[in-house]
Amino acid sequence: MGSSGLARLHGLFAVYKPPGLKWLHLRDTVEMQLLKGLNACKPPAPKQRVRFLLCPAEGSEEKELTLTATSVPTLTDHPLVRGPAFTNLKIGVGHRLDVHASGVLVLAVGHGCRLLTDLYDTHLTKVYTVRGLLGKATDDFKEHGRLVEKTTYDHVTREKLERVLSVVQGSHQKALVMYSNLDLQSQEAYEMAVRGVIRPMSKSPMLICGVRCLHFAPPEFLLEVQCMHETQQQLRKLVHEIGLELKTTAVCSQVRRTCDGFFTLDDALLRTQWNLHSIQDAIQAAAPRVAAELEKNLRPQSGTEQLPGPAGPGVSGCPNSTLGGHPGGP
Repeated sequence: MGSSGLARLHGLFAVYKPPGLKWLHLRDTVEMQLLKGLNACKPPAPKQRVRFLLCPAEGSEEKELTLTATSVPTLTDHPLVRGPAFTNLKIGVGHRLDVHASGVLVLAVGHGCRLLTDLYDTHLTKVYTVRGLLGKATDDFKEHGRLVEKTTYDHVTREKLERVLSVVQGSHQKALVMYSNLDLQSQEAYEMAVRGVIRPMSKSPMLICGVRCLHFAPPEFLLEVQCMHETQQQLRKLVHEIGLELKTTAVCSQVRRTCDGFFTLDDALLRTQWNLHSIQDAIQAAAPRVAAELEKNLRPQSGTEQLPGPAGPGVSGCPNSTLGGHPGGP
């Protein structure tokens, strides 16, 4: 039972990381729950071996002892003798979330760890909801950081915010095309641009594919950011710089990842579901989609000419700041 259970654990799945929990602690908790489930499975029947034991002779009135062939269980495989059958598992973590962020976190078990590298090479986009508060600035761009400045925000409107967001998106889309290393005169590049699947072919600074305002009720506003190669701290800095562009200040009160590639919140297992059977079912359900998406995104592109990637501080169009408003190097 334990070996068959382990065979169904090779693959990728997603969990929901709550805020305040380190990703390393989450991984260790998942590993502990999986080991607990595997070791709780009913062990196979112990092997039998023949031993000659001294037993009373049958049919004899006298208490004579004779050697009799007897089948007895082998105790070398008994859990109380050898200990638990499973003591560790190979668990990999995909695009990580810092301790203050929450949302979709992709994990891999066993041979599925190889797929994490393929997942990284596809440069898939991730989607975040970022909540900001107008009117103050802190040293770490977080709501509960050390207060640096307080400002007024009565002049900020949703129209002004959306105007700034459009500038952000436009500057980053220009950098996205540059880092994609595509021949912009090719038909393939045109079709990819129409489908919105242009991606950088190598490591790049944070690139924002799309950003929009979901809710605006001063001093609070909520953004949806579609990006790649980001860190959660860079997203908090984005909120700070948006505040500066609006002639005020802003801090980030929440960063929540709602989508990591093809894994969404609907795929993410809650803390109460971090057990063997739920994770096995999640891996089996995600396996066909993982294979299809990796095949589609890792397929060599035809009709494109690989151009030298931008490098060095003299390349124009590279977002020097989070807003990407000034040219500069990565």
